[in-house]
Amino acid sequence: MMRKLADKKTVKLISLAVAAIFVLGVFGMAFTQGGFTNVASAAAADSAVGVVNYQMLVAQSPDMQVFRTTMQQEEQNAQTEFESKSASMSSEEKQKYSNQLKERLANKQRELLEPIYKKIDAAIEKVAKKKGLSIVVDKGFVVYGGVDITGEVGSSLISK
Repeated sequence: MMRKLADKKTVKLISLAVAAIFVLGVFGMAFTQGGFTNVASAAAADSAVGVVNYQMLVAQSPDMQVFRTTMQQEEQNAQTEFESKSASMSSEEKQKYSNQLKERLANKQRELLEPIYKKIDAAIEKVAKKKGLSIVVDKGFVVYGGVDITGEVGSSLISK
């Protein structure tokens, strides 16, 4: 038994194991004494998370009434155009033309919504900076926590 302990490989292996246990013990002590937890909690306090109900902001945006009115007019124009031009078309041609009109309406919708989204994003950024928030996410993705800034962002949209 003594001869096995005197073997250089065995001594090295035991020394490494003791050193590893020692190092792990020191890190464990430092962690439980608050050395790392204080740093982590300070970082968490600096990176506050804001939440907004983006759908509600879009729905309540003052610009949405203009969007709805414009889109209704575009849809009526497309319907009138389809009825007048498709009278002499075959079923296949009517389907293709209908798809073209739907695509045109979808492009118009994106074109009209883009400035609304940009305005909302700018308002969110302004309120977040004012409150010192580093991240703002949609409320639908948050299970717990976060500072809800939906009301403030909505108010800033209306006051513009």
